[in-house]
Amino acid sequence: MSKHVLIVDDSASIRQMVEATLKQAGYQVTAAEDGKKAQDLCQSKRFDFVLTDQNMPNMDGLTLIKNLRGMSSYRSTPIVVLTTEASDSMKAKGRAAGATGWMVKPFDPSKLLDVTSKVLK
Repeated sequence: MSKHVLIVDDSASIRQMVEATLKQAGYQVTAAEDGKKAQDLCQSKRFDFVLTDQNMPNMDGLTLIKNLRGMSSYRSTPIVVLTTEASDSMKAKGRAAGATGWMVKPFDPSKLLDVTSKVLK
């Protein structure tokens, strides 16, 4: 059975690129445009992997990660931040919130697939 990935980004073009990349590789993909929508989806559905932007309206990525880590079904789910934020302090905040990893935009599709397959093993 293919793994189900949730992508969270307020940019429609990024969501489309990530979704196309992952679908071509055989993953099931659901997209949300902000952390609030993503959290609502996660309360009713189980995802194998969450890929989230940091800077979004309604709820940012770190808040989303903290909230998901508080849900028993998402304590050990891989969550990777895909963002333009590349500072060490931001990455440290991501780790503290419970992020599994960090990728900087613009992303390389092959690197995205590498990271996805690694965290889903």
